[in-house]
Amino acid sequence: MRRIFDTTPTFDFISKRKLALFLSLFLIVLSIGSLATRGLNLGLDFTGGTLIEVGYPQAAELSEIRATLAEIGYGDAVVQHFGSAREVLIRIPPREGVASADQSEAIYAALQEATEFEIERRRQEFVGPQVGEELTEDGGLAMLYALGLILIYVSLRFEYRFSVGAVAALFHDVIITLGLFSLFQWEFNLTVLAAILAVIGYSLNDTIVLFDRIRENFRTVRKLEPPEIMNLAVNQVLSRTIITSTTTLLVLLSLLFLGGELMRGFAIALTIGVLIGTYSSIFVAGPITLALGVSRADLIPPKKEGVEEEEQPRL
Repeated sequence: MRRIFDTTPTFDFISKRKLALFLSLFLIVLSIGSLATRGLNLGLDFTGGTLIEVGYPQAAELSEIRATLAEIGYGDAVVQHFGSAREVLIRIPPREGVASADQSEAIYAALQEATEFEIERRRQEFVGPQVGEELTEDGGLAMLYALGLILIYVSLRFEYRFSVGAVAALFHDVIITLGLFSLFQWEFNLTVLAAILAVIGYSLNDTIVLFDRIRENFRTVRKLEPPEIMNLAVNQVLSRTIITSTTTLLVLLSLLFLGGELMRGFAIALTIGVLIGTYSSIFVAGPITLALGVSRADLIPPKKEGVEEEEQPRL
């Protein structure tokens, strides 16, 4: 056997799996608790309503804008800065019997009348409540379908214990990412949902690479126990994991700080997903597979009848 230990790092990741388990459980409980009590700050894509973006020539006072809207009957509007103090985003819940176009015109006219400066109408969007409800349902089903198909794929490609570990890691990543969005009340819209689905694919790719190396080590390395074999596999793919994660994060951080407000939620979700996905590939997927009792006997191909011992593949 070639000397695979000469250039491979020797970090002992697997021995920290119990500590990682407590950290993951803490994050999952925190995430579920936040989702149950605070929920997600759903964007217009899911709630429906009217969204108006206006630009001021100088810094705008949100309290004055809210007071102006309250005077014309829109006290329930959500008003916030969007990118800078001169840009304001206004979200209005849907109202029965009132056209969205009429709402936006009334609001724009009231804001213009309340200031001596010319304000600029940047954007306005209308989403019906029924459309928002359908998008919420379809988005949830998309995540469930993705996880179900991944379970089938990994079950066919690997031993079933590996598929359980992979899907558990994906649930781990999705729940924690959603939980952080709930905890900090970042807006959750369709772009963030797309980022969550991308996180599932990214995390699965990392996990599959690691599982391939674990399976190979089980078949070729005879003198090590399963925890040591998994630890060796993690160290063997460590440089690849670091390079892939770092280059991906550089792009995401560029989007986060330079991509503008529209890309902020997407970049935040993917940044969290890359970090959590890298962590779960090492400390969740492998240790769960190990806890389920995977062994060399489960991965050694059965001997073919009529093939002599010396003709068997070297394992």
